Amino acid sequence: MSVIATVVIGYLAGSIPTGVLVGRMAGLGDVRDYGSGKTGFTNALRTMGIRWAILVIAVDVAKGAAPVLVGRFVFDEPWAAAAGGIAAVLGHTWPVFAGFRGGRGVATALGAFLAVSPLAAVVVLALALAVLYVFRYASVMSIVGVFAGFVAVVVLVAMDLAAAEYLLFGTLTMLAVEFNHVANIKRLIAGTEPKLGQGGQRRDATSA
Repeated sequence: MSVIATVVIGYLAGSIPTGVLVGRMAGLGDVRDYGSGKTGFTNALRTMGIRWAILVIAVDVAKGAAPVLVGRFVFDEPWAAAAGGIAAVLGHTWPVFAGFRGGRGVATALGAFLAVSPLAAVVVLALALAVLYVFRYASVMSIVGVFAGFVAVVVLVAMDLAAAEYLLFGTLTMLAVEFNHVANIKRLIAGTEPKLGQGGQRRDATSA
């Protein structure tokens, strides 16, 4: 029952369409009509600016952390924590409250990793920001960062600093976020991927 509870909590929390709600607060309308068509931090930054984007990422991180913390400290059950984190990422990507059109799950995954191991998450975040500083591509930062998060979980489990159940969380979360970046990887290869802050114009009917 604890696993079912955190899955429900995680999916519903992840489904809160932060970018859509903040976009309306900012007077933009539906953020999915602009830029990449996603609801996360990167598209919020390119369409609404840093102030609103910070609000988006703060809530999205909290969405990922909350169900993991419930699993860890309310139910004291690693399976519940792991399942809640995965469900939050899936909810952010396919939100029931926003027509199943959400974001790529990066900030929500960061929140879940943060709740599993704050120290590992900080190290991963530092690496991700360094990648962003060098390459200026948010997608590269996300791809590298979530893989580093997966590696951090593997190391923690191997050193008996985290429960083995978190391996499932780390693996599925990494695969989900990487899958959500397939289109970005194709654009990176083609040389058409916009850098951080670029590409915030209104989308037309044929935009992918």
